[in-house]
Amino acid sequence: MHLDVRQIVRFYYGTELGRIVQRSLSDQVSGVWPNTKGQTVAGFGFASPLLNPFLAASRRVLCLMPDQQGVVAWPRLRLDGENRSVLVEETSWPVATGLVDRLVVLHGLETCESPAALLEEVWRTLGPGGRAIFIVPNRSGLWARLDATPFGFGRPYSLMQLETLLQNHRFSLERRISALYMPPSHRQFWIRTARYWEGFSHQFPVPFAAGVLIVEATKRQHAPVGRGLGDAVRAPLEVLDGMRKPAAGPVSGRTGLKSDCRLPNRPDASGTMRLAREHGARK
Repeated sequence: MHLDVRQIVRFYYGTELGRIVQRSLSDQVSGVWPNTKGQTVAGFGFASPLLNPFLAASRRVLCLMPDQQGVVAWPRLRLDGENRSVLVEETSWPVATGLVDRLVVLHGLETCESPAALLEEVWRTLGPGGRAIFIVPNRSGLWARLDATPFGFGRPYSLMQLETLLQNHRFSLERRISALYMPPSHRQFWIRTARYWEGFSHQFPVPFAAGVLIVEATKRQHAPVGRGLGDAVRAPLEVLDGMRKPAAGPVSGRTGLKSDCRLPNRPDASGTMRLAREHGARK
């Protein structure tokens, strides 16, 4: 289930709780990738609040928003400014294969109608050794149980479910982080104590109580499939069968062959004369 982009914008930019979430997740992502100089960084879903730290040093920054959700201009929420966001089909992006070095998926995986197809598109657009960060609602957390925030929509994941899904689609797991330990409430008490809750959770993390799970994964490359050198060595040509295990007996010369060896199926001299006599008799 997709939220309308206006609802997400209203949460992140129009509420104090949304700004706290934006700051907390942005700190986590930029801490994982402190240096993206010369790299192409992209986001999918509604990842724009987390991409701002990468604008200065990165070679290119893109924000891909699914058509079921809608799109807004970014980095400025006005059409008269610079725009790096684009409306895309959920599982078919106008991005060249292997172009992206770093990808952030926020409000994208849990709301996607076909997670498998989405992960295939993520794998395609990442370059060799490319990395992706997936941020999803925690199945056992309080944020997935209430619809007061965008994390209350879509399908939440447990850590095992998310890791299994990524591994089944050719990703290697690199890092696991949990965040948003404060309740998803707009009340001032929880707003004022948000920093305390997040700071305490970083020292004593309890993943099952977190609001979101953050997993960093690397694109995994498969080895070529087919008859390569290894297969050829394990299955040598049959013409060498007589040379692999020489029989015991006298050996002559430098060839390492037996002194009385003959080519397979070649008749000896007496056999040749016998065949010639039989042929003349028939004539």
